[in-house]
Parts: sequence; structure tokens; C-alpha cells
Amino acid sequence: MKFKLSNEPLSIFSYSSLTDIVMLLLIFFLLTSQFVIQTGVKVKLPGSKTNEQTTASKLVVTLTSGGNVYAGTEQVGINELPAKLNIIKGDSREENLIIRADKTVPVDLLIKVIDAARASGISKFTIQTEKEKL
Repeated sequence: MKFKLSNEPLSIFSYSSLTDIVMLLLIFFLLTSQFVIQTGVKVKLPGSKTNEQTTASKLVVTLTSGGNVYAGTEQVGINELPAKLNIIKGDSREENLIIRADKTVPVDLLIKVIDAARASGISKFTIQTEKEKL
């Protein structure tokens, strides 16, 4: 049995190993990323040791430290909030309102948002928090 040795470079490059690596990286990043709908409004959420990840919802109200109220990404007044929540809710069966309130927001404003949500027929509320670091 005689083996043939050659010092010539390979003229054909196999892409199969490269595509395997790219697919593994893609799967890794898809599994480790978080799919959470967040509004473009930046707030400092209060911390909690027993934080649970909220499910994605289109019913999101954000309260900023300046007292501004956002339904989704649109700024609304507290008096206009029930009508806006009715529009956002539409025909969907979502009954959970996610409230993203800044740490410095007074409880009075939070209660007004909950009352506005109840006026529009929403009965469940979730106050979003950040995971507190140990």
C-alpha cells in the first residue's frame, strides 16, 4: 500500500465547519437573549429580591420621575388614560397591565393609573421591578 504525498495547497475549501460554528453561535445568542417588550422611556425601576420576569404585553404604562404618563410609547394625560387603554386593549383578551414606575414616582400617581385601568376594564396589574443585586 503506497500513499501519495503532495505539497500542493487544497483548491477546494469546505464551508461546512464554518457554517456549523455560525449556527451554534446564532442558537446561543437566541437562547441567552431576553425577549421583553420595553418602551423607549427610560425609568429607574425599584429593586426587588424576588423579581420575576414579566411576560410580554402590549398593555404597558410608564410613569417617569417628572410625573409624565406614557401609554405604550405615547405620552398621555392621566385623564385621557382610560380611553387610551381601551384603544390599546382593543379586541385582545389581555387583562394584565404592566406598570413601569420610576422609583421616585408618588404613590398617588400610581393609584390614579390603577383607577384609570379599572375604569377601562383591566382587573390585573403588575408593577415591574429590577432584580436587586446581592
